[in-house]
Amino acid sequence: MAEVKSGDTVQIHYTGTLQDGTTFDSSEGRDPLEFVVGSGQIIPGLDSALPGMTEGDKKVVQVPSEEAYGPVNPEMRQSVPREGIPADIPLDPGTQLQMQTPEGQALPVTVVEVDETTVTLDANHPLAGKDLQFDIELVKIA
Repeated sequence: MAEVKSGDTVQIHYTGTLQDGTTFDSSEGRDPLEFVVGSGQIIPGLDSALPGMTEGDKKVVQVPSEEAYGPVNPEMRQSVPREGIPADIPLDPGTQLQMQTPEGQALPVTVVEVDETTVTLDANHPLAGKDLQFDIELVKIA
């Protein structure tokens, strides 16, 4: 039976959980995730677990934060003057907003702190600094 190698297009079903068991993403109820192994389309720690698997194989993969979304970067947190944010935008901590970089690219941010004069926004990926676990099943090697 064929084994996955770098450059293969594969389809997997997966459930991603945090160390406390909380599910943060899953393909359950959806089509399998399709991507090219070794192309950088998924996080490195998951990508590197696929070579050698065959169709129907299942495994549990532990992915340290360095091989997932990286460490939390303190420079990605920024306090901005509250008056610079339109009044109709919700500023509850945990709210996800979209900013625009000077180059015009969309940048998702999360409101982490609000006081009377400033709003602290975090542009780190929500899973930055977290070790992850994936339960995967190789559905198909295309």
